Amino acid sequence: MMISTWVSVIVVLVVFTNGVRNEDDTQPCAKVHTSSSVVPLRSNVTATCVIREDCLLVVGQAVHIEWSLDNRFIPSSPVANESDRVSRVVISSFNYTRAVLTCSIQASHQVVAGVEIRAGYPPESPQNLSCQTNLTTPHTLTCRWDPGQQETYLPTKYTLHTEIRDSNKNYTYEPPPGVHSYIITRSDFSFFVEMKIYVKAENDLGENTSVPIILEPLSAAKLEQPNIVQVVTDTVGCLNLSWSLSQQQNWMRHNDLNLEVRLKTTGSSQRSNQIIVMKSVKGGDRVPSVPVTQCRLLHGTRYSAQIRVRYKESPWSKWSSSHSGVTLEQVPTGRLDTWMKVSGDTTSAQLNIQLFWKPSKQFHANSLNVSYTISVQTLHGTERKICSTSENYCTFKLPEKVKKVCLYAVNGAGKSNANEVRIYQSKVQTGIIDVTAVPNDDKSFLVQWKRVITSGLTGYVVEWLPLLKTGPSHIQFEKADKKQSSLIITGNFEPYKPFGISVYPRFKDGIGLPQTVNAYVRQKAPSEVPRMLIKKTWNSHIEITWGEIPLEQRNGIIQNYKVFYGVENGPVDVISANPEERKVILTNLKTASMYEAFMMVSTSGGSLNGSTIRFEVQPFDGVAIVIIVITCGVGLSLLIIVTVMICFSKPKSSRLQGRFWPVVPDPANSSIKRWASESTQYTHPSWDNEEPNPIYLSHLSFLDLTTKLSKEEDDLWLNSSENTSDLGESICGSPFIPGYTGSNSDSVPYATVIFSGPYSSPPPMESHVYLRSESTQPLLASEESFSPKCYQNMAANEMHIEQCFFGPNNENVPERGEDRISIWDDFPFLQALAINDTEND
Repeated sequence: MMISTWVSVIVVLVVFTNGVRNEDDTQPCAKVHTSSSVVPLRSNVTATCVIREDCLLVVGQAVHIEWSLDNRFIPSSPVANESDRVSRVVISSFNYTRAVLTCSIQASHQVVAGVEIRAGYPPESPQNLSCQTNLTTPHTLTCRWDPGQQETYLPTKYTLHTEIRDSNKNYTYEPPPGVHSYIITRSDFSFFVEMKIYVKAENDLGENTSVPIILEPLSAAKLEQPNIVQVVTDTVGCLNLSWSLSQQQNWMRHNDLNLEVRLKTTGSSQRSNQIIVMKSVKGGDRVPSVPVTQCRLLHGTRYSAQIRVRYKESPWSKWSSSHSGVTLEQVPTGRLDTWMKVSGDTTSAQLNIQLFWKPSKQFHANSLNVSYTISVQTLHGTERKICSTSENYCTFKLPEKVKKVCLYAVNGAGKSNANEVRIYQSKVQTGIIDVTAVPNDDKSFLVQWKRVITSGLTGYVVEWLPLLKTGPSHIQFEKADKKQSSLIITGNFEPYKPFGISVYPRFKDGIGLPQTVNAYVRQKAPSEVPRMLIKKTWNSHIEITWGEIPLEQRNGIIQNYKVFYGVENGPVDVISANPEERKVILTNLKTASMYEAFMMVSTSGGSLNGSTIRFEVQPFDGVAIVIIVITCGVGLSLLIIVTVMICFSKPKSSRLQGRFWPVVPDPANSSIKRWASESTQYTHPSWDNEEPNPIYLSHLSFLDLTTKLSKEEDDLWLNSSENTSDLGESICGSPFIPGYTGSNSDSVPYATVIFSGPYSSPPPMESHVYLRSESTQPLLASEESFSPKCYQNMAANEMHIEQCFFGPNNENVPERGEDRISIWDDFPFLQALAINDTEND
C-alpha cells in the first residue's frame, strides 16, 4: 500500500511537471483511460495511453510508448489506424488488490500518465444475525452479525435496517467501519411489538442483504438468574422448589415463563455424578409463589437443585445458586454383590470368614446413612447377629452348626431383604492359567486369563487391591461368567503405584486357587537405583551385588538391571542381570587397572542411572597363594586340635571315644589266661547298662558248647588240643607259614569265646573262656626294627618267668636252625604260644 501511494504521488508530480503550462491552466501531456478503476480480482483489465500533440516532450519527435505495472514492464501494442502517440495494453489476469499502471516515453523513460487500479470481491450476505434485549437500565436492543468468511479487499459498508410492524417507522443504522454490531436505543423499539431486522453490505463491486429476522424484543431478552427460596419434601420421592425473579424483573411475573430445573445427587457414592435435567415448565400469574415439584427421585437422597428461566425463545438465564434438599427415606431395595473368602481347617469347629460386598446396579440405599448387618442362621432356625458395620466388608469366625449367612442393608426406615451368602470352601484346584493385566486407560485394567478345562466351573472372581495400602477396606472385586476369559476393571487406580490383581475360579462346591499378577496403570523410571557392592574378587573376575528397590520407589515393574563398566577413558562394556538374582559377574578384567561402573534400572516407563563406583583388580601373586595356604593349614590344624580336646577332655566324651576308638586288649601286654580273667573288665566297659557295641564282638569268634566246662578243663591251653583246632587253624593258616590256607587275610578274631550255651542267650554267671588271640596287624619280618620293646607277660609273672614279646631280647635269643620252633624267634609272643602248644602235646 505504501509503495502504491508513493507511485501515485510520483505520477501526479510527473503529470503536473510535464504538462503544458498556460497562464490560466495546466494540462497533462498524456492521459490513461480504463473501463474502471475498481475491478474484480483476477479479471482482465484494458488501458489506453494518449499523448497530446502539443506536449513539449514529444514535439517534432518520433514517439514510442511503453507500459509499467508497479514499475514492472508489460508489453503493449500500438492502436491500429492511430498515430504513434496512442498505445493500448491488456492485462489478462489482474491479481493485485491495488496497483499503479503508468505509460512513459521510451527514449527518455519519462512517465507521462498513470492510473491506480484496485481489485477485490463483492460482499457476501451477512450471516448469523441475532439480537438481544437488555432489561436492565437503560433498556437497549443489541444486534450482531458475521460479515462472511471471504475477504473483499475493498472498503465495505454495513447498514442495519429495522421495520416496525403496524407502523410506518423504519430505521437505518450505520456502524463504524470494521464494526459488525449495533445498539438500538429504547426509543426505537417496543417490547411487545414485532419488528423486522436485516443487514445490508455494500462496496464498489456490489451489495448483499442478510436473511431478515422477525422478533418481539422481549422474546430476545435474557433474564437475570432467579433465586430458589426453599426446597421442601412432603411426598416420597418428590421435592418442592419455591423460587422468585430478581426485583428489577419482578414486573414480568404476569408473563408466561419457561423454567428448567437441574438436580444433582450428593453424598451417594454410586450415583454422585448423575445429573437429572427436567423438561421446561410454564407458570401462570402467580409463578413466583407457586412451587415447582419434581418427582421420581431417589429415596433418602440429598439433591442439589438449580433453576433457570427464559421468556418464549429468549436465551436462558444463568443458573441460580444451589439449594439442597433430602427426599424421604425408604427401606433399601435391590441386591448386594458379595465375595466370601474362607480360611482355616475345615475340620475345626470354626472357620475364619472375610465377607466383602458392593451395591449392584439394581441396589438403592434410599437413605444418606446406610449400614450393613450380618446374621447367621443355625440348624434350629434361630438367627443371631454377628457383625454390624458401615464398611463394605466384615471379618468374623463362623460359628459351628451354621445353616446359612444373611447380609442386610439397614437405614432409618428399616432393613432390606436378606442377601443369602453361600459358604464356599477353599479347594486345592486351579481353573485358570496365564493371568495378565494391562492398562486399558488411566482408570482401568484389561485382565485376561486362560481357562483350564475342569468340571464344575461356575465363574470367576477378579480381586484387586493397592499393594502400598494394607487392610481389607481397600479390596475390591468383580465377578465374571464362566464363558469369559477377560474383564475390564475400573477403579481409583493411581499412576506409578502397584496393584495386585488376582483371579479366582469358582466351582459348585468351592473356590479354587488364585493366579496373581502385579500391574501398574502407568509406569515411569524408578525413583532410586540400588547401591552396588563388590562381594567377591578373584583373578580377573569380580562379583557385584545390590539390594532390592523398595516397592514404593519402583514406579513400575523392573524389567532389567544393566551394569556399564570399563577402564577410564576406554571402551564401555554392558552386562544385563536377572531382576530376581540382582548380581552380575564381570569377567576378563585387566589387573592393576582402574575401572568405573554404574547401573541403569529400567521399567517400561523409563530408566534411571545410578552413581558411579570405582574399583581396581589387584594381581594375584605367589606370595598371596602361600599366605592363603598357610592360613588354611593353621586353621585346619586348630580345628583338629579343638575337636580332639573336646572329645578327650570331658568325662562325657568317653562314650564318643569308645565309639570311635574301641577298647581292645593289648596282645603285647597280656596273655590268654589274663584275658579270660581280668582283662575282660577293661575290654568291655559298661556304658549305662548298654549292650556291648557290635564293633567289639566283631573281633571275637564265638563257639557254642553243649556242655559246661569243668574246672579242670578251664585252661584249654594245657588240657586239650582238640578244642584248639580253631587256634591251630589260625596259626597254621598264617600268611607267614608255608601252606597258608586262611580264608580271611584282612582281619581275624583276637580270641575265641566259648560259652556254655548259645552266645545269643542271656550270659551265664560264670566268666567266659577265651581260647586264642590273633592280631589284625601284619606280622612281617621286615618290621622288626619297628617292634616294641619287651613287655612283661602277666602269665609268666605268676611262674616267676620273664618273657619277651614283640621285641628283641639279647638274653633269650635261641640259636637258629635247631628245629621248627626257631621259626618264631623273631615273634616272641607266637613263640610262647608254640611252646604251650608243645607242652599240651
